[in-house]
Amino acid sequence: MHVVTAGEGEPVVLLHGFPQTWYEWRELIPLLATRYRVIAPDLRGLGDTTRPEHGYDKKTVAKDLWELLHGEMGIDAFRLVGHDWGGPTAYALTAAHRDAVRRLAVLDVTIPGDGSDVFSSSQGRWHHGFHRTLDLPEALVHGRERLYVSWFLKAFAGHPGVFSEADIDEYARCYSQPGAMRAGFAYYRAIPRDEADNRDAIAKGKLEMPVLALGGGLTFGRRELALESMRRVASNVSGGVIEHCGHFLPEEATDLVAEALLEFFE
Repeated sequence: MHVVTAGEGEPVVLLHGFPQTWYEWRELIPLLATRYRVIAPDLRGLGDTTRPEHGYDKKTVAKDLWELLHGEMGIDAFRLVGHDWGGPTAYALTAAHRDAVRRLAVLDVTIPGDGSDVFSSSQGRWHHGFHRTLDLPEALVHGRERLYVSWFLKAFAGHPGVFSEADIDEYARCYSQPGAMRAGFAYYRAIPRDEADNRDAIAKGKLEMPVLALGGGLTFGRRELALESMRRVASNVSGGVIEHCGHFLPEEATDLVAEALLEFFE
């Protein structure tokens, strides 16, 4: 696993989404690292982490993270933040290790299997079905990874200019590597398994630690859906909507997200 770290103090773990890598946290990390030890890994199959053929259900991805944090880094407790696919992964990790996660923050995503049908159906998320189709996305996107990644970054942002050409180049570099797009699509293909695993976790009881849920207010932003979803799976939830921001909260509203997280962590 490729991991970026900064700062000292109690650990804060940042989990990225698609079509991104740890790099989505690049501007937020220095703001959090003034008070915390920040840890931002590339998830299984993505970024500069290796790409096994299987294991993209979020319960397995969460096991990767537990082995990294607890097994390799010797960390017993931490604060956890997840954006996009990092959110369901963060939920799976928290559900499996409830005593280890002191506080959980989820950014612009809902939890599959939370008792609603909004995960794939809301805000016209056509790509969920496309990505779950076997083989076809790989065939159509091959050689056009930069075009595909760039479309998501611009279309899902409330302010498309937030991503520079250099930013797009970095994401495209990662998703142009052999097997990277397949791994990205595999996160979506594991949704039925994720839903079943999450239903089992919810049946064991809601999360009890403090939870923060924030949604973007523009374009493909989840708005209140993130907060509503987390209230279905956790008991102590606060949050709301960051207006004038699309899906990519860490990059579109870095200062506001940092302020919200620092206040929540304290």
